[in-house]
Amino acid sequence: MQPIFYDNPLAPLLIRNYLFSSIPEYVDHLVVLCIGSNRINGDSLGPFVGTLLSGLYPKHMTIIGNLKQPVDATNIKEIVKQFPASPSTYTLAIDSVVGISDYIHTIVVRNGALTPGSALDKNLPSVGDISIMGVIMEDCEDIATLPYTNLHIVYQMAKAIALGISLTVRQRFGYESTSSILINN
Repeated sequence: MQPIFYDNPLAPLLIRNYLFSSIPEYVDHLVVLCIGSNRINGDSLGPFVGTLLSGLYPKHMTIIGNLKQPVDATNIKEIVKQFPASPSTYTLAIDSVVGISDYIHTIVVRNGALTPGSALDKNLPSVGDISIMGVIMEDCEDIATLPYTNLHIVYQMAKAIALGISLTVRQRFGYESTSSILINN
């Protein structure tokens, strides 16, 4: 999938289209693993997404990670061990990443796992059946500027991702079009 600019008004629909076509028919539950920190602006994408989705569609979606209880380098190994193990469960992994200059401030969705912490040379487990990555900064930039990333951009990116996931679940599992899309707008 081509990168999606965070401020593209169609971003949630593009994300929904990709997810809807990528999730196998046999899947009856999604685990949304929202990776990141609640203390570093540039690493808060996952926790924002988790907070926006918390409590929605509990029959078909489990959210792991939010602003109150983030999933980060200190606890991800333990959390991954506790994942619901079922062949009918599919995992979406969401994280902030660094990338090439053409991808800055875009959302990249692709099949396959992501490896959190790789920009910081962390040795963490790869997670997810589908990866949703928000490209926050260029990989050659000083990583020390990550805490000072524009929080508005991170939040708008999180809203687009959360809406895309919510629309996917609503369509995939037949929820009414009047059902809530996000907890907090």
